[in-house]
Amino acid sequence: MSPLFPREEFAGRVAKARAAMAEAGAELLLIDHAEFLAWLTGYTVSETMYRAAFLPREGEPWFVLRELDAGPCRDACWFSDIVGFPDTAEPRVVMAEEIRRRGFAKARIGADHASYGFTAATRDRFATLLPDARFIDLPGVSDRLRAVKSPSEIALISEAASIADKAMAAIAVQARPGLSPRAAAAIAAACFLENGADTGETGPIVPGVGDHEFLHGVMTTQPLAAGDILHVELIPKRRNYSARLMRPVLIGEDRRELSATAERLVALQDRQFAAMRPGALARDVDAILREAVLSEGLRPAYDNVTGYTLGLYGRTPRTSDFSHVFLPNADWHLEEGMVFHMYVSAAGLGFSETVVVGAQGGRRLTATPRKLLAGP
Repeated sequence: MSPLFPREEFAGRVAKARAAMAEAGAELLLIDHAEFLAWLTGYTVSETMYRAAFLPREGEPWFVLRELDAGPCRDACWFSDIVGFPDTAEPRVVMAEEIRRRGFAKARIGADHASYGFTAATRDRFATLLPDARFIDLPGVSDRLRAVKSPSEIALISEAASIADKAMAAIAVQARPGLSPRAAAAIAAACFLENGADTGETGPIVPGVGDHEFLHGVMTTQPLAAGDILHVELIPKRRNYSARLMRPVLIGEDRRELSATAERLVALQDRQFAAMRPGALARDVDAILREAVLSEGLRPAYDNVTGYTLGLYGRTPRTSDFSHVFLPNADWHLEEGMVFHMYVSAAGLGFSETVVVGAQGGRRLTATPRKLLAGP
């Protein structure tokens, strides 16, 4: 076996999961959320066919998944009990048989009912197959236990951040009239793959227009002209751990005198980073940036978040982790080791960093210069 993290780290994760189980009164934990699977077992895979791992209060866990994926699972997991099933099998039937065989047919089985895998159909099928078991919701356990990152996790996020920095620099070097967003994305994708990213998925690379609506724009092949802004958001992953970075890239001359706005946005965001200390209330950190942007007239309205959780990203429908977000009504407190994608936008300019919470405030893991970038 060759798990990504030391066995001792997985032991600590298991202990946290078992503490959550004990609090809820669960005897067995069903894990089917993609990121939770990776965090607790070392392996994750898509839901092409349903797959899940099971953690008892005592003893080692086991994993049930498609036989085609059993080999990679054995290589990645820190434990050896892997049950593979043929494609002709019904996954939930195989799992129910394993649960019965191991003495948990009448157990209180905990699960995160908000997991994308634990659908109403999954719940109802297990209820039919295991009529004497009781399923207990552990709300948000898939995200809550992973909120604080270990040093080894932060090291992987830092590797992803370095890839983002290299790709951003590669785009800026070629930022001249005639460059299209799609061509810029091709530059980033190649840089990702050349430098060890999991995939070539780049993130939104679009013209920078409006206040924030461009952030989720659609990539085009339309060449950019002198004075245009290319908005670049990069989302490389390294062993499923993601860093994120946004910069505005100026094409040609600064005809609209946007440099001053860019400098002000960066200065306000730097204040926000400085406040990202353990114990800080998220809404107070959010207000430092949001209220200043509005009071200075940099934007007429500010409805979107100013940051959200970064870390593991598995194959789920969500492309961003909003388990912890910075908003005016965010009542949670920051903890040392939390990592966030913090971003600000106005006047077609978007800046963001991958930031880890530390005793002295937020520390950037991305290192690209904080300014309006420009080509040669």
